[in-house]
Amino acid sequence: MAEKDDLGRAGEDRAVDHLTARGYRILDRNWRCRQGEIDIVAESDGVLCIVEVKTRTSIGFGHPFDAIDGRKRDRLWRLAFAWAADHPDVARRRMPRLEIIGITGADPATAMIEHLVDLR
Repeated sequence: MAEKDDLGRAGEDRAVDHLTARGYRILDRNWRCRQGEIDIVAESDGVLCIVEVKTRTSIGFGHPFDAIDGRKRDRLWRLAFAWAADHPDVARRRMPRLEIIGITGADPATAMIEHLVDLR
């Protein structure tokens, strides 16, 4: 389990680097409430972005984006609104946007990174 956790943490670090290089401002990481966890909360051009990160060493068990099904999307939306309710000063009058970052490769530092914006 520790290896999986290390891989996920390294993937999230790579995702943060990816986002900040594109002008995103990171507001929160690994925010938890009783409904679950948000990997990254960021802001881009005034938009509140809820970012799910999926890191895989290969696509042997499917593409990272395949892990985001309808139930997971619904849960991310609930978490987005829970985060906004917990941070009203930051989130006020902003409709959140869901995004996914998929990282595929043996070493997250050099792995392929894909970024899907505005997940519906």
